[in-house]
Amino acid sequence: MKRLLMATAASALTASGVYAESHASTVNIGVILGFTGPIESLTPMMAGSAELALSEVNDSGKFLDGVTLAPVRADSTCVDSAAATAAAERLVTTDGAVAIMGADCSGVTGAVLSNVAVPNGVPMISPSATSPGLSNAEDNGLFFRTAPSDARQGEVLANLLADKDITSVAVTYTNNDYGKGLSDSFISSFEANGGTVTLNAPHEDGKADYSAEIGALASAGGDLLVVLGYSDQGGKGIIQASLDTGAFDTFMMGDGMYSDALLADLGGDMEGSFGAVPWSEGEGTEKFAALAETAGVNSESSFTRESYDAAALIALAMMAGGEATSKAVADNVMDVANAPGEQILPGELAKALEILANGGEVDYVGATNVELIGPGEAAGTYREYTITDGGYETVSFR
Repeated sequence: MKRLLMATAASALTASGVYAESHASTVNIGVILGFTGPIESLTPMMAGSAELALSEVNDSGKFLDGVTLAPVRADSTCVDSAAATAAAERLVTTDGAVAIMGADCSGVTGAVLSNVAVPNGVPMISPSATSPGLSNAEDNGLFFRTAPSDARQGEVLANLLADKDITSVAVTYTNNDYGKGLSDSFISSFEANGGTVTLNAPHEDGKADYSAEIGALASAGGDLLVVLGYSDQGGKGIIQASLDTGAFDTFMMGDGMYSDALLADLGGDMEGSFGAVPWSEGEGTEKFAALAETAGVNSESSFTRESYDAAALIALAMMAGGEATSKAVADNVMDVANAPGEQILPGELAKALEILANGGEVDYVGATNVELIGPGEAAGTYREYTITDGGYETVSFR
């Protein structure tokens, strides 16, 4: 699979606009995330984590004879595909970005991939686009992700309910690629376990009033409400309306609902609610947390670990290819992400650069125990949590 991806990526790359000279003093890396929109409380920490990895590479003084990697931010909005495409186009054509850390939400990620990345031969590594549909996207070997597919998350969420002997739920999902894909995956697994979905209803983000949606969900009934949305917009609004009307008082939440902002506003009224979010544990996670704390980045925020790993993989792939180009990233990501090679943790990027410079191999473990499988996506683990006394309490890892 590695070699197939390398070959298809190589055939797609063009010479114009997407390459940087391998010994240029500065090479731009796009960081495209929803700095406005339904996950805007999360993206500053995601960007900070990615930039932390790039700074670590630059500070080592060991990257490609002095090349500096410069992050250039752009706003995906998370929900507006046209805006995301325009922002990515500027990154590539105006800023000359040779690789993209991002995008974030699945719909805009797919749009950037098909409209900008593939036509220009620019590789993308998303830290958070989880739609199962992206696994089969026509990407010419240019798309990778450090977060696991929602095909896996759906199974995890269904198993949480099975473990709690909950057999009847209402479901609401944000009306986009991410929400629909996660809803389909969850319901398939839940029903296979013998569960019943009383109503599966989409909701739109950005509304001021969700009383109609809650009325329909409450009429359908269920032991609890499954919310597969965004913590800064529709998902939060659904929970607020449910609490205000007394329709539901317990919620199971998908990864897009995990945020400190949600807890700050509603956590005191969500006691016993629970969910899952891509997460990891172990030495790499601990090392990243220490690095992030020193840099003023909240490592406990969603998808920070995946963002650091995505940026680190871009840099290591360039080093393995011997040049800071799109082609080097596309050709070498799978090699530096997986065995064989010396295992590399956060804070050890300088060591990895040295090994690669001397012709050796690395197996980047990173903050999330990175292993890229199939079409270049993370195998991944999930953190099961419960809201207890207004805070997140870890139950287990799955």
